[in-house]
Amino acid sequence: MRGSLGEKIGQGVFADVHAWAPGQVVKLSKPGIPQWVVRHETQMTRAVFAAGGPAPEVLGEVTLDGRFGIVLPRFDGPTLTQATRTGAITREQAGAILATLCLAVHKTRPPPDALSLREAMDARLRFGGSVLPERITTGVLALIEHLAPDDVLCHSDLHPGNVIMTAQGPRLIDWLGAARAPAAYEIAQCHVLIAELDPEHADDPERATVNSVLQAEYARLAGIAPAALTAAMQPYLPIVRVFLLLGGAMPDMRERLIQRVEAALRSAG
Repeated sequence: MRGSLGEKIGQGVFADVHAWAPGQVVKLSKPGIPQWVVRHETQMTRAVFAAGGPAPEVLGEVTLDGRFGIVLPRFDGPTLTQATRTGAITREQAGAILATLCLAVHKTRPPPDALSLREAMDARLRFGGSVLPERITTGVLALIEHLAPDDVLCHSDLHPGNVIMTAQGPRLIDWLGAARAPAAYEIAQCHVLIAELDPEHADDPERATVNSVLQAEYARLAGIAPAALTAAMQPYLPIVRVFLLLGGAMPDMRERLIQRVEAALRSAG
């Protein structure tokens, strides 16, 4: 795949995004990150795109100085976060866009090698090591076993920062966490990411609007009573928070997240 490593234009926990070739970017694993992490994202992105889901096309793969990279189209446009901040899109519109993307993901056939929720948690526990008390990891694994079986494709990191508003419409990026899980798990993940953790919205008093509209519009589109959707997502909130704790998200909120997980596990027990 011809190209050259250009300016860094984005970064995440596991990878950096650089300009690559005209109209292309390369998502390159960070030094020390096992290659399988970004290779798994490559597999998921390819499979979801092939199934007609809202994923970008994988244009190629590269290895630079031992770092594995995935070449993707460069989407021109602001993120949904940026568009709401500038007022180009209202909070209500942002919530509706996220709900539509959620449903599009959930209607896409899951790739055969997509991890189940239990497998995804096992993988994150192996990667994250012993960063949580054993009572929490034991409790959350037991909770997963007692919940409904996996049934749909979930993006598992669906928030305004992962949506690029292009001239052709919204595009959803970062498919590393794609897994088979109940739709309620995705809604719970959106809730925590948007209403509790999203650092880019931390000083936005209206961020709750995005979350509430997302849930209301998703319930409408999916033909679910809003109260039923709220009830369905509750058991998945501690699971979402454990995933985030294992990923090192928001260290300043670590103790608060642990307290919420422990309270939920006690209630479930």
